[in-house]
Amino acid sequence: MQRRVVFTPSGLDGLVEDGVTVLEAARQLGADIDSVCGGRGICGRCQITPSTGVFAKWGVTVTESALSSFAETETNYRAKRALVAGNRLGCAARICGDVVIDVPAISQVHKQIVRKDLDLEPITVDPSFSLYYLTIPEAQLGDSVSAADALANAVAVQHRVRAPQVARRALSTLHSAMAKSDGEVTVAVRHTENLDQIVAAWPGFVDAAYGIAVDVGSTTVAGHLCELLTGEIIGSYGLMNPQIRFGEDLMSRVSYVMMNPGGDAELTKAIRTSLDDLVGNLVANAKISRASVLEITIVGNPIMHHIVLGIDPTPLGMAPFVLATNESVSGWANELDLDLPNASYYVGPCIAGHVGADTAAAILAEGPHRSTEMQLLVDIGTNAEIVLGNTAHQFAASSPTGPAFEGAQISAGQRATAGAIEHVRINRETLEPRLKVIGSSLWSDEPGFAESLGDTAITGICGSGIIEVIGEMYLSGIIDTDGVVRGELAAKSNRIVADDRTFSYLFYEKDETKLYVTQNDVRAIQLAKAALRAGIDLLVEHAGSPVVHDIRLAGAFGAHIDPVYAMVLGLVPDCPVAGVRSVGNAAGAGAVQSLLSRKLRYEMESTVRGV
Repeated sequence: MQRRVVFTPSGLDGLVEDGVTVLEAARQLGADIDSVCGGRGICGRCQITPSTGVFAKWGVTVTESALSSFAETETNYRAKRALVAGNRLGCAARICGDVVIDVPAISQVHKQIVRKDLDLEPITVDPSFSLYYLTIPEAQLGDSVSAADALANAVAVQHRVRAPQVARRALSTLHSAMAKSDGEVTVAVRHTENLDQIVAAWPGFVDAAYGIAVDVGSTTVAGHLCELLTGEIIGSYGLMNPQIRFGEDLMSRVSYVMMNPGGDAELTKAIRTSLDDLVGNLVANAKISRASVLEITIVGNPIMHHIVLGIDPTPLGMAPFVLATNESVSGWANELDLDLPNASYYVGPCIAGHVGADTAAAILAEGPHRSTEMQLLVDIGTNAEIVLGNTAHQFAASSPTGPAFEGAQISAGQRATAGAIEHVRINRETLEPRLKVIGSSLWSDEPGFAESLGDTAITGICGSGIIEVIGEMYLSGIIDTDGVVRGELAAKSNRIVADDRTFSYLFYEKDETKLYVTQNDVRAIQLAKAALRAGIDLLVEHAGSPVVHDIRLAGAFGAHIDPVYAMVLGLVPDCPVAGVRSVGNAAGAGAVQSLLSRKLRYEMESTVRGV
């Protein structure tokens, strides 16, 4: 006898034989239900919620007897783990009548995950890896030529997927796992278009595997540890790029390589050591082993891309700025000197000589290619990457803004750390400033400000503060439209101070510490702004001068710019303020997306070919 089965929220329905399990019915009808343990009642990933009543939409009436009574495996699971009230295990509950089954998000293989801390759009988890729990009787093992043969066959038979090959590097872990487990093993299988491959094995039941997404910037390296099967971001960590000692900006580092034989190897060693330190911090904080990490995705600008891979970056330091490769690159993590015994690496594709995998990842995260409206995406850092486009066309450019936006080359500039001034307001009449400092939620003229700082001293001003103070100086009339500090205002305020042949603005003074905005500081910001706007205006002109009402500021610096001051200084084209927003680390968000979803990874690779 056949029974009608309807799965929600997918809406899949069909007929199955009476007595089959819900999990088996899902497999037959193509419904999305997870199962790591292969239907043994161990993992709990196949929990479903049966519904009862009259469902006119499908012409089905469901009674409480539509599913079998609780099986022993369900009772045992409920005693040991959390079986959600009203749920059943899909691998144990058998179909005895017409039924409507709801598959909750926690039980979906391709579940949708939203990560607001990275400003991610909702994504459907579809990683490059699956975990399979296997039981191999000793007699069956004896019939096989090898342990590898036994495991590959067991995956195909017990989980009804194509038989995977076994990676040579996995043979040692596979053999030891079999020896320690009395035939109970969990294997990790990596999926590619043409091949499924066992890459790791652990004794017993394992239901979690991890991946790491990394954005390698010129100044900072940021990583995110993700659980591959659930999409959960377990932890994040960042550190300074150690290559700074070879040069603040990219061209300085390329010059170092040109002038010092073996310099490329030095830079490669420095960044790979840093990446391994990043991995170590992420896994230590999460209290997991390095062996449980199965993949690391890496994005970065073309020079970082080449240096991480051990490719000479010097051709990118001179016209015509030819890439060694613009394709994505993958391999085993130990090839990059990373202590990840079971992991592979994926380095995203580049777009052009100075538009790299970080821009490709940012495009994936923000989706100008999915937008009907023209979108301007600007990742502002030492090197600014600019993307303009919509569903019809996407254009990209890179502008060498230099480190001024990040506090370098500014007399009182510093990186965004505790004690750095991040917000400034200037009284239009008195020209007196009020400040906000990283480490305190109070403005400097509010009661308790000094106490809120504790032992933290105000030591400088970071990038967002520089933009605001110069914007405020313009709005207050301290500088004119040419950016000249108006010396005649010294008669009005002692904040305007003579500085050789020019004038400076004193925005902070305490004891021996005095912080100024000098005329040279204003010029440095003007130069950086000019480089940025040249790139933006070039793209806008190339695209036919469209009107842009969607401007997104990305990057560690872009994420903290007040859109109002970006407009005041002309960093971006005129636009309603509501149309300008900060999107955080868009490159990091795209790296996470490409880690958690094969579909999005392929989307990134196909999209960049048309930019």
